[in-house]
Amino acid sequence: MMRTLENHMPTKITAEIITAAIQGFEFQKTSIDGKIAQLRAMLPGGPAQTAATPEPTKRKRRKMSAAGRKAIAEAQRKRWAASKKAAEPSTSEAASKLKRKLSRAGRAAIVAATKKRWAMVKAAKAQQEKTARKAARKKAPRKKAAVKTAPAAKAAKKTPPAPARAATEATA
Repeated sequence: MMRTLENHMPTKITAEIITAAIQGFEFQKTSIDGKIAQLRAMLPGGPAQTAATPEPTKRKRRKMSAAGRKAIAEAQRKRWAASKKAAEPSTSEAASKLKRKLSRAGRAAIVAATKKRWAMVKAAKAQQEKTARKAARKKAPRKKAAVKTAPAAKAAKKTPPAPARAATEATA
């Protein structure tokens, strides 16, 4: 039974997977090129360069002249100056947007209106509670307390007679 590459490949191929595969194959390629170079060195006649994979030459880095750097810096300063000028408001707009102050009379009017509004809120809440209490009284049935009848002898022992009570209070 022969296995195919398709069975082991993930169903979604993302850019990360492709990048990892390329890096893996490049690593394999460099190791194979190294082995080929070793084998060629063993051949009589010495090592020969492979024509298939020439080394890429690094380009020399170009240097910019001082005059070129100065010209670029000056152009950038001009761009920044233009953008800052466009961003800052004009003097007439700044003058019209001065901070305003509240007068004592205005502040007093605001305080009075706030107090009045809160008084109305509290009154409305009190009215609601009052109507709720009335409704609760009407709905709740009143229970009558049970009256206990005690023997006359026990009641007489607990409370002294009225004239005796008055006499004891007068002496105290």
